[in-house]
Amino acid sequence: MKKAGISAIVALVGALALALPLTSYGADWSDTFIGYRYGTRFTEPNIRPKIEKHIVQFSHASGYKLGQNFMNLDVLLSDRNDPAQGGESGATDAYLVYRHQLHLGKLLGKSMAFGPIKEVGITAGFDLSTKNTAFAPRKQMAVIGPTLKFDVPGFLDLSILYTVERNHCGLAVCRVDPNRSRHRFDPYLIVNASWGIPFEVGSVPLKFQGFANYITPKGRDYFNVKTKAETLVRTSLMADVGRMAWGAKNSLWVGVGYEYWQHKFGNHGKPGVNTRSPTLQVEWHF
Repeated sequence: MKKAGISAIVALVGALALALPLTSYGADWSDTFIGYRYGTRFTEPNIRPKIEKHIVQFSHASGYKLGQNFMNLDVLLSDRNDPAQGGESGATDAYLVYRHQLHLGKLLGKSMAFGPIKEVGITAGFDLSTKNTAFAPRKQMAVIGPTLKFDVPGFLDLSILYTVERNHCGLAVCRVDPNRSRHRFDPYLIVNASWGIPFEVGSVPLKFQGFANYITPKGRDYFNVKTKAETLVRTSLMADVGRMAWGAKNSLWVGVGYEYWQHKFGNHGKPGVNTRSPTLQVEWHF
């Protein structure tokens, strides 16, 4: 897509996010937490050894009269198998996600429910990232598309998102050509499912949460290699320890998770492009 096309998508995303200011309606509900994830079997393209990562997370979700917002920032601290520029320490990666949902039933003042679906929405948002490696990625991604919201305890959403992305390659082989160092991928689709399902086993309050993305090929990469479809699943089973220990519901959650990533970033045929990593996880909600 031409630069003007990407600019138009970004402008539309921004318009949807800002057209209905939350200050006019106020938040009906909100949930904010600081989290921590730890795993020892993460991978990165072209790196053979498994990578240990400590991941600090800040996440916020809130709902208002016409929809809801979601924001998540992950700061990922790798061991030296994933080196920072210069190789003296492990890399630091920051990844920001923002999504806004506009619920059509609420906007139009009529029910959009059918079958197992309780609401239909439009989701728009963006991803931004940076990492202090020699590759120096700086992802800029915008998404927009329809969302089906299922009538379940907690939530279960299914979205199809039209996506545009550009990124940066800081390697010497990329810097000789501006089109390679500031690479623009072909538009692609993300089929996204996200969920948070509360339940109890005996007297133990639990939640099963996570998301799954199926990402279609996005053309050629920085080195003119065709990308493949990728699949990313990140999920966890969490126990409400705060409720069990001192009666504070939705305060301290502890559990285990798993990350499955096939053809990471569309890469294939090289080391480190498939992740299978169990994780330990903690969330402190406030």
